[in-house]
Amino acid sequence: MFKKRFSLSPLVGIVLALLWLMPFYLIIVNSFKSKTEIFSNTLGLPENFTTENYPEAYKELDFGRSFLNTLVITIIAVLLISIISAMAAYAIQRSESKISKIAYFVFVAAMLVTFQSVMIPLVSIYGKLGMLNRGGLIFMHLGFNVSMGVFMFVGALKGIPKSLDEAATIDGASRWQIFFKIIYPMLKPTAVTVALLNAISIWNDYLLPSLVINKPGMQTIPIKMFYFFGAYTKQWHLALAGLLIAIIPVIIFYFFMQKHIIKGVADGAVK
Repeated sequence: MFKKRFSLSPLVGIVLALLWLMPFYLIIVNSFKSKTEIFSNTLGLPENFTTENYPEAYKELDFGRSFLNTLVITIIAVLLISIISAMAAYAIQRSESKISKIAYFVFVAAMLVTFQSVMIPLVSIYGKLGMLNRGGLIFMHLGFNVSMGVFMFVGALKGIPKSLDEAATIDGASRWQIFFKIIYPMLKPTAVTVALLNAISIWNDYLLPSLVINKPGMQTIPIKMFYFFGAYTKQWHLALAGLLIAIIPVIIFYFFMQKHIIKGVADGAVK
């Protein structure tokens, strides 16, 4: 007779899943409660179910304008990060010179630099250059996020043989044609992963936009969310409703792109 072995893996997985889902549960459940009921019954289901928080939060956020501002910044920044980091990684990985190796290690080292450590001089310099605007914000996101993209794309490029480049060169293709028509399409899983990670980061970023974007009507959603928390009052019922509205686009984007994510992470980190 064989004794059945009890495995803790499923139990641990269930516990971790519940812990991961708990914040979403709290956001969704409490967004349908009044301000008073949130504090009296935080974990329970709504006793007096209400949807009034959503239209009020939508209005207070000036959601149409702030959504458009956030969307424009995120899309432009993500596209530039994906393309520029892929091009840089291709140049580094296909070159065997010492300069390319040094450049790669510089990119990897740059991943350790946090925004908080360079925040004051960076904003000061950009202010003198007149770049405290959306264009300057996008440029800053490039500086902080390209390094991770280069790291992932270099790993993925190691799995693409150089013989493809040589065959395309013999056929008369230029360097640009080789990259955009042959190499970059093969990097699609990694490109999607880089895009998703950066999209979530940029979409939810509060600190950098709060220092760079000062003009009324140009604020992003995270900045507008801050107005729910004043010095003497905190409107949690509106903040949670607004937060749920704000994260829906990212969740939709994730579900459409999830089939590429695991493959992209494996290609960029394992090879």
